[in-house]
Order: sequence, then C-alpha cells, then structure tokens
Amino acid sequence: MHSLSQEVLRTDVSGMPLEWIDYRDAVRLHFMGQVAYAFGQPLFRLRGGTNASTGRRTVVEVSSIVATLGHSHNPGNVRAGYVPPLNNETLFKRDAHICMYCGQRFLSNQLSRDHVTPLSRGGRDAWNNVVTACRSCNNLKAWRTPEQAKLQLIAIPFTPSYAEYIYLKGRKVLADQMEYLRAHFPRSSPLHQRLSWK
Repeated sequence: MHSLSQEVLRTDVSGMPLEWIDYRDAVRLHFMGQVAYAFGQPLFRLRGGTNASTGRRTVVEVSSIVATLGHSHNPGNVRAGYVPPLNNETLFKRDAHICMYCGQRFLSNQLSRDHVTPLSRGGRDAWNNVVTACRSCNNLKAWRTPEQAKLQLIAIPFTPSYAEYIYLKGRKVLADQMEYLRAHFPRSSPLHQRLSWK
C-alpha cells in the first residue's frame, strides 16, 4: 500500500480526467455513492467503525483512478479555447526541468520563466511564449529575442490540453495513472517526446 499523501486521479463517468484528489476525498466519494467504477492499482485499504446492525467493520479500498458520477467539471470540455492557468511549477514540468536554451536539467530553484518574445517587445505571459530557462541563459538572453542573443530554442513552447495540465499538476504520478493520462493527450502532443527526456 502507498503513503496517504499519494494522490488519486478522478475522472468523470466517461473516463475524462478531471483532477487530483486526496484519500479523504476519495473515501467521501465512495461513501456518498459517487464512484461509478475504480481501476488501477490499489492504493489504500482504510478501516472505519463497526456497523451496529451487522457487527462488521467498514473497509474502503481506494484505487489509483476513480471514475465519478454526476456533472463533469472539466473546463477543457465545457469551454472552447480553454487555456490552463500558467505557473512556474507546471511550466518547468512541461519542459521536463530542462533549460530550453542550453539543454541541461536543473532543480526548480535554479530555473526561471523566460519570455521568448520579451514582454518589453510586446510578448505575452502565455504558454506559447514562455519556456523554462536556467538563470544563466535567462540572464544572457535578457530583454532580447533568442536570435538577437544568439541562442537557439531546443523545443517549441506549447499550451497544454486539459489532460496534459492534469498530468503537469500531479505531484507523484504513478505508472498506471501516467499511462491513463497519456492515452488522453493529443497524438501530436510534444509531451509524448518530453516524457522520454526524463
């Protein structure tokens, strides 16, 4: 069994990834009858109190992926043109913690967000204009474009789909959860290749 800090992937009843939940939320969904089906590896076996009428102890088994009933809160399905929120944690994970200029891998605290077209030149703070850069390369590039700084991007920035964003938000994604999420990435997703950089 896993540590109680391991996140559970929640999907809607059709199997579309929705979010990461903790074990408490997973157990609550089970008890409320909201779990349509569960699959993936077993994560937890939690024991509750004893049922007064049957004398049996309550046991809930939580799997790594649970599909839930009810309305889908997947903004990727509801709103056309949905763009996930941008933050450094998910950006660095999108780029596999690799500086998109020198190609070296770094820890998060050694990385920064670089605007390919600088904000001072009309660039936007958006997924398609930001890349992960080590502090050295970011300082070297400064307010210039990569061409002006004589730097070459090793990969093109892209906006993740909702399923890709769910992956990027996961803290410790298990192999079966990763396989499930990858099946929901667009075929042309650069993440397929970037995941092999790890």
